[in-house]
Amino acid sequence: MPPPLEGDDRLITAVITAGWLVALIVLLIMRDHLPAADRWWIWVPAFGTALGIFGLVYVPHLKRSRDRAAARRRAAPPPPGRAAAGRQS
Repeated sequence: MPPPLEGDDRLITAVITAGWLVALIVLLIMRDHLPAADRWWIWVPAFGTALGIFGLVYVPHLKRSRDRAAARRRAAPPPPGRAAAGRQS
């Protein structure tokens, strides 16, 4: 089985956020045509856009943090008993 493909997280997040933003704009333009009971739908793409913007900020921070943690694990010697346990499989 081939390894999973890596995607550009920022590009993927930006495209999805743009989709939410387009949906928000469409709903804001059409809000007069929505029944009053259904106007809560405007909040769905509003929150989708907000979460997407948060993702654009947070995902790079998360990836850098994971890279630093992986570098620390590679640099640290294995704890006693771990090397022997790994050879028994």
